[in-house]
Amino acid sequence: MDRLRQSSERAAVVAIECVAGSSMAEEWGGDMLQTGDVVEEIKIGGSPAARSPFKGGKSGVQKLLHSAFKRGDTSIEVRVRRCGGGTAELLACIVPRGAAGRRQYVVRCIRDPNYAVGFVDRMESECIALQGSRSSRVVCALSTAKLQDGYVPYNWEKKMQEFLPVSNSSCFHSMLLLPRALDPLASRYNSLQDTLARSNAWLCSSQASGVPIEFMNAQTEALLTKISGETASATVNGGSLSDLSNASLYGFEDYHGVDIGVVKAVRLWYTPAAGELAVDIKLQEGDTKLGFAISRTEEGFIHISSVDESDNETASTRSGLGDLFRRARNSSKLLVISRVSDEKVLPWTVSSAGAIRCFDTTSLSQKLSLHRRALKPIRIHVLLWEQASAGAVPRCKAAPPHCVPLPRSSAELPVHLVVADASKIGLERDSAGDVSFRFNEICLS
Repeated sequence: MDRLRQSSERAAVVAIECVAGSSMAEEWGGDMLQTGDVVEEIKIGGSPAARSPFKGGKSGVQKLLHSAFKRGDTSIEVRVRRCGGGTAELLACIVPRGAAGRRQYVVRCIRDPNYAVGFVDRMESECIALQGSRSSRVVCALSTAKLQDGYVPYNWEKKMQEFLPVSNSSCFHSMLLLPRALDPLASRYNSLQDTLARSNAWLCSSQASGVPIEFMNAQTEALLTKISGETASATVNGGSLSDLSNASLYGFEDYHGVDIGVVKAVRLWYTPAAGELAVDIKLQEGDTKLGFAISRTEEGFIHISSVDESDNETASTRSGLGDLFRRARNSSKLLVISRVSDEKVLPWTVSSAGAIRCFDTTSLSQKLSLHRRALKPIRIHVLLWEQASAGAVPRCKAAPPHCVPLPRSSAELPVHLVVADASKIGLERDSAGDVSFRFNEICLS
């Protein structure tokens, strides 16, 4: 009896070899074919079943699969046996695997296309050992299993057209604040805490003046600059790591012996309180003025400062800009212009001297006047302060809101919202630079 059993274990059989793992937990269950299962029967399409022992072993099975695949008969049913008398079946299809010259055929599960098995020649004793080690192989497979990653295509152009309020432009805005220089040569700067405090003050002051923006994030940003060797040595050796973390300037020497300084600026990210609104101002023959005036806040935001309410035929009235301005004034908010012809006109940086870099109202008023003279439509975007502010404004396209806390109403208007007398328009030197001027009230004609 033992001699017969030993002879049986030394017999060659056609066995299953897993060649592609499954995405399902059934791969290691009793229903799926597994490495080490002994093939008992193969039935292809409507042909008679081929049973073990298979003539030619694995090569004979491959010839059966090749013939079936050539005639287009790829449906296959494989039945296997396991030690202990258990059986399992697999409904699958025949698929080629490998290069044409060395092509082998495997069978792929119909229920789970990720799972595929092939056929190999083995001794039955090897199959018994493989089946007995299934638990340890599961543990081994778990320890070696890795998550796969890859790149998938994404239609960026379509998404940016469909989902952005302004095509190809984000609703995230930022202000970059350089640390304040302590000497004319800008060799020493105030600390990082000072720059953070100034960014906080700029944001709070903007909100207090009526600019409808909300805080998003603040981050440090490293800017490279050239410094002297003395400055580099002083910043590196002058204190502890905690002191260095609060320093706005530190230096190091690169491989070529060049002293490089790193200035830590602060980038303040903010967003409109309730999105942006596109206002299309269409011009007609006979328009002698646009009907609104612009000003700029100390923080660098350009806003509509007054609207001509005496003439109902002006371009601003036809576009609904007058109604929007009154709603902003009643809510104690400024009607801030964020874009002109889809170009951002918001302030964007603060120099080491403390000056805010922003657009001047002179060049903007000239551009708007040229639009009127050329009868070219003007599209401007304004910052919204509440969701409902766009509902009653005709001929305007509202952008999807982002962060929409409703502002508190106030019966008292701040001083900067009071429309000044046109006869008292003045010109003053702008603190942002010698070549930029600021109009307190610019009437566009």
